[in-house]
Amino acid sequence: MLSLQEVTYRYPGTDATVLNEVSLDVAAGTAVGLVAPSGSGKTTLLRIAALLLPPASGTVTIDGKPISGTRFAVPPHVRRKIGIVVQSPRTSTNPRLTLRHIIAEPLSFRDGHRTPRPSAYPAQIKELTELVQLTDDLLDRLPHQVSDGQLQRACLARALAIDPSILLCDEPTAMLDAPTTAVIMRVITDRVAHGAAALIASHDRALLDAACATVTALPALLTAAP
Repeated sequence: MLSLQEVTYRYPGTDATVLNEVSLDVAAGTAVGLVAPSGSGKTTLLRIAALLLPPASGTVTIDGKPISGTRFAVPPHVRRKIGIVVQSPRTSTNPRLTLRHIIAEPLSFRDGHRTPRPSAYPAQIKELTELVQLTDDLLDRLPHQVSDGQLQRACLARALAIDPSILLCDEPTAMLDAPTTAVIMRVITDRVAHGAAALIASHDRALLDAACATVTALPALLTAAP
């Protein structure tokens, strides 16, 4: 379970408030949608939930335990509970890695390797790529050699590689075609049906209504961003 309680965030060194005392709960086996205008802090809230940004105030609780710190200050067993899919797969992948290596990243790092080692995880990679409907001929291509939809499916496979109990999705289907959107949302909702807690941010209210048990509207900015 993921719980955010009275989370406030301000741009460092300014009084610009991005989030003001935002609270929400995402229980295991449920999906919660997050809808708001651009600039309202959806991405910031998901980065706080992913333990990548520290809130100015408020708490992030995972499985009933408040979490302090961010990134590598958080114990590995806690970080591994979280999988995240961002809006732009191009900005979240190393352009020098093949899709096979991208998918293998979390498995390799979990096992103490400094670089991705896909050859150590053939069965897992096969299962993940079949899940997101990536064909084997795509796996040895670099990001610039595949479409946005194919790369986003690889990013979703990467997020699911270590079987996270919390899945955070920031506009996961933005600018993708209908077939790719259907694949991605099917995989996410199937993971929820098997017990994961999912927080999905999107501008597409109809998509959130179809996929989520509840949809929360994030208030507009209280203070203009710098």
